[in-house]
Amino acid sequence: MDKSIIQLVDELSTDNITVKVLKAVDYIAPSQWNNLVGFDNSIRAITGETDTKVIQKIRERAVALYQDPQQGYQSVIKLYQTIDKADTAMAAAALANKVGEKIAFLSFLSNITPKADLTQTIDLVLKIAIEIIAFCKLNGIPQPNPQEFAKSLTNNYQDASLMRMVALVCLDGILPLGPDFLNKINELISGTDASQIAQNPVFSAINTSLPGNNPTEKLGFLTQGFNSVQGWIGNLVSKTGVTPQSIFSSLGNFIQIADDNLDFVAAFLDQSTNYYEHTGIQTVACSLIKQAHILVKQEIQQEEQSSVKDISSAVKVDNDQYALGKTVEVWDGEEEDWYSGTIEKVKENEYFIHYAGYGSSHDEWIGSDDIRTRDKASSDDNGYAVGLKVKVWDEENEDWYSATIDKIQGQQYFVHYLDYDSSYDEWVDLEEIC
Repeated sequence: MDKSIIQLVDELSTDNITVKVLKAVDYIAPSQWNNLVGFDNSIRAITGETDTKVIQKIRERAVALYQDPQQGYQSVIKLYQTIDKADTAMAAAALANKVGEKIAFLSFLSNITPKADLTQTIDLVLKIAIEIIAFCKLNGIPQPNPQEFAKSLTNNYQDASLMRMVALVCLDGILPLGPDFLNKINELISGTDASQIAQNPVFSAINTSLPGNNPTEKLGFLTQGFNSVQGWIGNLVSKTGVTPQSIFSSLGNFIQIADDNLDFVAAFLDQSTNYYEHTGIQTVACSLIKQAHILVKQEIQQEEQSSVKDISSAVKVDNDQYALGKTVEVWDGEEEDWYSGTIEKVKENEYFIHYAGYGSSHDEWIGSDDIRTRDKASSDDNGYAVGLKVKVWDEENEDWYSATIDKIQGQQYFVHYLDYDSSYDEWVDLEEIC
């Protein structure tokens, strides 16, 4: 059974060799990548939300979206996982007797043989193709579109997505193929026929995901995909001045390397890291969380509008109830209690009250917040009922706030504060209301 998106993000490593390598190439795109792990932590970082209820709603909505095959999130994760696993298997086949000598912390291996340039080239262009397909799925583009991808790569790529492409250039391009890797790749692609591509193990693993009805058409798509990003790759190399030696030097700050044979190092990193899957999970989680956040915000807004509607409706009912001659209860802020009175005049949301048992000198205008009617037949033993307007004491502000009772549970009352949204709703004790 496939893991949920929550499991995938929660299980991302904070400090394995993949993370160390990504940190090592971070200097090429500084401050672009934050190794976000943990699903709830990712929600907080991406949305800025801190309310636990809202975070839980986003989490639940994200799970539902991920499980919906029409959204394409699961298929994108599978693409990233498949290309990394196939690439790792092929790189493992290239390992032989010297790795123990070359990489100090992996002494159980004994040798490494670099992958042939053609194999490395096919590996790189296949990863570009997978990135194009994944990008289009995540952005609702029906068919893989290299041109749209190239535009977004130039103008919009950031965070884990940008780091993945930077790592691709460094680890699958410059380090194994040398500083002239773009020309080398162009020469190798133009001189490659479809049968050579079809025999590649990585191609076989992702073959069904590539556009085209046969190897020749699929090779055409791979070429088109590489051509679409050549300009961006060349600009990145030119702008940053990145070289095989500078990458190797930065790697040495994070992992212990006992030799400067760049071919060996490149082959080892290819076999021992899963940077495409790692950053791919982060990219999918980010896209998923953003979509879930938008939907949850819309849902909360609709709930608030509905709540306002309900309050407006209740106010209208109250206005009908607060007709001339009606007996009501009136709040006295000084005495902090309700007094019986009769409505003698009405002016918009104000009512002229004559208090029972008092002379006309006490008559006064009262706002709608401070009057109520009470249905004693539906009240509990304490005299309260659902829908009743009450005053709630706030200890911190030392003041009474108007609210309506939404639920009753024993000696506790769930109240909604008038003129406040539902995020302020809460349970209060009997002693706190009047």
